Amino acid sequence: MILRRPVMDIEGWGRGNPVKKESWRTVLALAYQSLGVVYGDLATSPLYVYKSTFAEDIHHSETNEEIFGVLSFVFWTLTLIPLLKYVFIVLRADDNGEGGTFALYSLLCRHARVSTLPNGQVADEDLFEYKKDGIHSANKGLGLSLRSTLEKHQWLRRILLVLALIGTCMVIGDGVLTPAISVFSAVSGLELSMSKHHHEYVEVPVACVILVFIFSIQHYGTHRIGFLFAPIVVTWLLCISAIGLYNIFRWNPHVYQALSPYYMYKFLKKTQRGGWMSLGGILLCITGSEAMFADLGHFSQLSIKIAFTFAVYPSLILAYMGQAAYLSKHHTLETDYRIGFYVSVPEKLRWPVLGIAILAAVVGSQAIITGTFSIIKQCSALGCFPRVKITHTSSKFHGQIYIPEINWTLMVLCLAVTIGFEDTKHISNASGLAVITVMLVTTCLMSLVIVLCWHKSVFLAIFFIFFFGTIEALYFSASLIKFLDGAWVPVALSFIFLLIMYIWHYGTLKKYEFDVQNRVPINWLLQLSPNLGIARVRGIGLIHTELVSGIPAIFSHFVTNLPAFHQVLIFLCIKSVPVPHVRPEERYLVGRIGPKEHRVYRCIARYGYRDVHMDDVEFEKDLLCSIEQFIRSETPPEAPEHGDLIDFDDDERMTVIGTTSTYLDGKTMSDDGENMSAATATSTIELREISSPEMMTGRRVRFLVPESPQMDPSVRAELRDLMEAREAGMAFILGRCYVKAKSGSSFMKKVVIDLGYDFLRRNSRGPTYALSFPRASTLEVGMIYLV
Repeated sequence: MILRRPVMDIEGWGRGNPVKKESWRTVLALAYQSLGVVYGDLATSPLYVYKSTFAEDIHHSETNEEIFGVLSFVFWTLTLIPLLKYVFIVLRADDNGEGGTFALYSLLCRHARVSTLPNGQVADEDLFEYKKDGIHSANKGLGLSLRSTLEKHQWLRRILLVLALIGTCMVIGDGVLTPAISVFSAVSGLELSMSKHHHEYVEVPVACVILVFIFSIQHYGTHRIGFLFAPIVVTWLLCISAIGLYNIFRWNPHVYQALSPYYMYKFLKKTQRGGWMSLGGILLCITGSEAMFADLGHFSQLSIKIAFTFAVYPSLILAYMGQAAYLSKHHTLETDYRIGFYVSVPEKLRWPVLGIAILAAVVGSQAIITGTFSIIKQCSALGCFPRVKITHTSSKFHGQIYIPEINWTLMVLCLAVTIGFEDTKHISNASGLAVITVMLVTTCLMSLVIVLCWHKSVFLAIFFIFFFGTIEALYFSASLIKFLDGAWVPVALSFIFLLIMYIWHYGTLKKYEFDVQNRVPINWLLQLSPNLGIARVRGIGLIHTELVSGIPAIFSHFVTNLPAFHQVLIFLCIKSVPVPHVRPEERYLVGRIGPKEHRVYRCIARYGYRDVHMDDVEFEKDLLCSIEQFIRSETPPEAPEHGDLIDFDDDERMTVIGTTSTYLDGKTMSDDGENMSAATATSTIELREISSPEMMTGRRVRFLVPESPQMDPSVRAELRDLMEAREAGMAFILGRCYVKAKSGSSFMKKVVIDLGYDFLRRNSRGPTYALSFPRASTLEVGMIYLV
């Protein structure tokens, strides 16, 4: 039984709704909303920066050189990395409005053909979003040489993929560490209202309860709890700005002098190795900066720039200056752990500020968790992560998703980190290394984007990677030196996730290569006839395959053991392409295999890595309508009139067909019992949803073929055969492949394929469209792949 589920409005951004230029009112509204989604993590960094910096390596002295040096480092780090690098440069490197590490990798794949996806087609390069940013076929000079080198050497392409995966894994690691340090730092305000021995026993349980609460509400979706996010962050920014201004004027109005770079030199000269190691704590002031780029798809460049430049950046500067001003006049603190944020808050305001800080920490944690869900969805769509259950929590916003397996895994890891370390020192060391690694990966990929995508001078790219890379390498070295003091956590987490991703990608690639090498020539299918004992039975046979051309070996295996197949055969391939979205009018590639009388078709459904796959009812309807539209619009090769005809190596010709919504102008939907006289008055095929007698809750699509003298008799006959086959029923033939390393393979390959990939395959989810097929109509064909 096929159950109807709510259909998301994923076609609304397509041809019928062209993107309009945003008004200033819309931009400001988006900027306000982005404060709650994008900047929750970055805004809460004042809670733990100074406390982490002065943890052990340096001490606050009477000369104030340490605190002023740290303030100078914080100011220039915030100015150069988030403001200059991200706001003015990196945000411009969007992939058709989408951002993040994989967006940069996708951009490079399209410009330099470095993608490792095996099922790429020339037809994909004609997609609107593939060409929208004005891709040129070649660069000049050193840029052309760089592109040719990347395309020529496979090991360079693998290094590029591993680099993108490392950045992705560090983002996932940050999804574990950011909630831990944000919540732990927020509840650390309890230390000012109780003794040290008591607050140590209270902070960890309270932090764990809040973390469990954060992860427990994820399944409700951001749209249900997100209306509070922006007001909370705005209140928090106003709070830290006001407290900062109060401390500046109350304790040290001349603290602005510490913004001079000269104080950084004095700081390093005095503290030397201790000052260098303390940079790992200063680094935390830019935690969450990557979210500006990663969450670009939910907002716009201008709105994110406005929010950071005019709200977040000045608020953070005032907050850090205020803390420095307070500490410059308070050198005899009772204990070192009291150098945190709350000590600079006026005593009467500490409890209200504590409450706001905890809420802000929840918001910041929510943002990174949602970002982790999104990036894992991208990796899964591009074949770099095992299939997981993806639940869309909003029918309006396709980017709001929930992944149960990842959510509970993150929660367990986050609780383990919180309970295991019991302080912010070790957690901050771990978080700092994760943050700076992602930024280094972004810098490396951006330098390639400057040359290959923007077609700028190689020297400009070298300057970019030298300038920002030097700054980030300094912070990276300071974080890496604390490997044994907590920084090993993101390395361990990233190694585990990287191993999972690379094993899955390698196994998937080898499986596809086996399919390509063992595909059956089309002539084999055309030679099958009743004389050979092959029978054609009524109905439609839908055969899922990952091949974009040729006949899959799984089908020959099926026919060899059961010599019969359906009167209408459809080879369906659902593939992801390296663009964020595929427009509805470009969704399908439909072609014919062999002559008309064989009734064999190929349909390739293309989705971007941020697209939402339609539910079973809608997909089945669209699939059949795409075949119908192809039959009606098919013309001889020498005189094409409808659709774009594309040549393939095996002489198949594929036509670009849109979804039902893009060509349903002449069609109507109705239930049984309604007047159907309109069916004979139009030359188009009418769609009718009927309820079967034995399954009143089920609904299916029925074609009514009009008796129009204008329609070619052969077309009418083919449409009638398609209608009759659909009424007879549809069978779904799925392959269940068991991948094994062939004899003679190396020991490492046997371990990766026979143990690693097999374990991941058995514990991963099946394709979402396969799970929605009626089990009574599904036939699984098992086959062993020796790779």
